Amino acid sequence: MSLHISFELSESDVNHFREVMQRGCQTNQGASSQQIIDQANKLLDEINRSDASDFIRDRMNQLEVLVAMIVDTGWGLIEEDRERVLAALSYFSEPEDLIPDDIPGLGFLDDAIMIEIACSELEFEIHAYKEFVMYRAAEAGRRGEDAPTPRRSDWLEERRQQLHSRMRRRRKGRRGSGTSKSPFSLL
Repeated sequence: MSLHISFELSESDVNHFREVMQRGCQTNQGASSQQIIDQANKLLDEINRSDASDFIRDRMNQLEVLVAMIVDTGWGLIEEDRERVLAALSYFSEPEDLIPDDIPGLGFLDDAIMIEIACSELEFEIHAYKEFVMYRAAEAGRRGEDAPTPRRSDWLEERRQQLHSRMRRRRKGRRGSGTSKSPFSLL
């Protein structure tokens, strides 16, 4: 039998978690990128060895995505986005959690909440990265294993071409529906 429990964090609750996250960032300000990534991976290992709930495990999948965004050389985050992701990950380098991790059933709840907050603030970056990963996998399947691995610039160029193609189709569809020719068109 499963039990569904839900709760809502008020704006002040979320602000409290953000303040805690910010303190964690300040505490770990001297840590290297690699140290922050290692601590996040350590937390993932601890959770994988634990009997954490599905709720916690689902959030940890998002933590894996954040780590992947940093270490994926093909994605090549711009420095500003890299700093934002590292700041989010730095909370997990903090040895003093709001809820100690060794408390059965609840120990990783604060980590899951922090991941939820970080992911909501990095929503667009995460969405773009997931699209890039799907593009890269599709291209690898299409091109074969011997082809060079697509990079972010390849994906962006593909997206640009798709947008231009969609604009041309829409323009062509508008002309075909009896709409008069655009005064800007030379054709």
